[in-house]
Amino acid sequence: MNWIYEEERIYCEDERKNLMAEAILTAKNNGEIDIEHVFVNSSLRGQGIAGKLMEVVAEYLRKNRLKTTATCSYANSWLMKNRASYEDIISLDENEIIACKIDGRH
Repeated sequence: MNWIYEEERIYCEDERKNLMAEAILTAKNNGEIDIEHVFVNSSLRGQGIAGKLMEVVAEYLRKNRLKTTATCSYANSWLMKNRASYEDIISLDENEIIACKIDGRH
């Protein structure tokens, strides 16, 4: 897939410019990034595209030395599952109040 990087999202389109997959990334006041939403077109579901998108997002965050939280339940679950590989990008801010914080306590 050809991923397109914009300021607050990473996505891909098909040849007709239909949105096929997208992650919405929002900068927070503390300089961290919140993964708000992960979308995969229904024609691609069940093929591991959301997981591949999360790998792309995680590598983007790592390359740019950014920390993240995830209010998107899928992104939250993926980061928890892959925490050992991506500890360097996961926010450690215990004071952050986010509904689906990666640590699972909120």
